[in-house]
Amino acid sequence: MGEKFMSWILFLHLLVIMGSYGSRGRELVGTENKLLDVSLQGGDANLQAISDDHQRAHKGHTHALFMAHKDHIDPSLMVFFTLKDLKVGKRMPIYFPKRDPASSPKFWPREEADSVPFSLNQLPILLKLFSFSPDSPQAKAMEDTLRECESKPIKGEVKFCATSLESMLDFTQSILGLTSDLQVFTTSHLTKSSVTFQNYTILENIMEISAPKMVACHTMPYLYAVFYCHSQESENRIYRISLDGDNGDRVDAMVVCHLDTSQWGHGHVSFQVLGVMPGASSVCHFFPADNLIWIPKLQGHGHSTM
Repeated sequence: MGEKFMSWILFLHLLVIMGSYGSRGRELVGTENKLLDVSLQGGDANLQAISDDHQRAHKGHTHALFMAHKDHIDPSLMVFFTLKDLKVGKRMPIYFPKRDPASSPKFWPREEADSVPFSLNQLPILLKLFSFSPDSPQAKAMEDTLRECESKPIKGEVKFCATSLESMLDFTQSILGLTSDLQVFTTSHLTKSSVTFQNYTILENIMEISAPKMVACHTMPYLYAVFYCHSQESENRIYRISLDGDNGDRVDAMVVCHLDTSQWGHGHVSFQVLGVMPGASSVCHFFPADNLIWIPKLQGHGHSTM
C-alpha cells in the first residue's frame, strides 16, 4: 500500500491517542478520508481476513448449540467472565485475535459505501458485482453479516451497521448526544506477540470508566470495513484492565460488563461458556483491539480504581 494511504484502524488509533474530538469530527473525517485506501488492490489479503472472521463466527454459533463443558470450548470464545471474577490477581484464559491492519478490510468513504447496496435481498447482485461465487466462503461471510445487521434488536437495544466512518460517527452522536464531544477506547497490546490464547493475570489498578451511555462497535466480516454498533438501555460498566500473560505479553484491555442479561436469547454463546441462564448473572467480555467503545466526553469525567 502506498505511503499516501492509511488504514482505517491506524486512523482510529490516532483518534485514541488524541483522546477525543468533537465539533471538528466531521472536518477530520473529510480530511482523513482522502487518505483511506478504497481500492481492491489488496483483494487476496482482504478476502482472507473475511474468510477467517467468518470461520470464527461460525464456530462460535455452532459451539453455542452443544457445548456443555469448558474443556470443549473453542478457544476463540474465551472472552467472557462474570463481574465477581474482576479482581486483582485473578488468572484466566483469554483469547485476543491478532489481526494485521494492513490486510484487514478498509472503510470506504460514505459516498463510495452508499453507492453499493447493503441488504440481504441484494446479495446476488453484490456477489456478481464483486465476482464471488454463491458457495464461496466470502459469500457466506457477507450473507451472515447482512443477516445479522438486519436482525431485530433485543428489547432496550438500538443497533446499526456502519459502512463508513461518517455513518459510525452519526449513529454514535445520535445516541450519545449531537453536541457531545466523543471519546473512544480500544484494547492495546503493549508487546508484540503472535500468541492469541493463553492465561492472563489481572494486575493492579482496575479502572472503571463512568459514562451515562456508551456505544460499542464490533468488526464484522465483509469485503470492506463494517462495524456492528449498538447501545443498550440496561446498566453497563466499562473497565480498563492491565493484563500480564504467562509468556510476558502485556495488554491494556477494555472490558464491558452487562449487569442485566434478562433480555438476551437463551442461545447466546456467553451463557454456554459461563454455564449461566439469562438474567441470572452479569456477563463481562474483553474487546479485541479492533473493536471500539464510544462514550461522551463529559467535564469532570469520572474514573475510579478498584
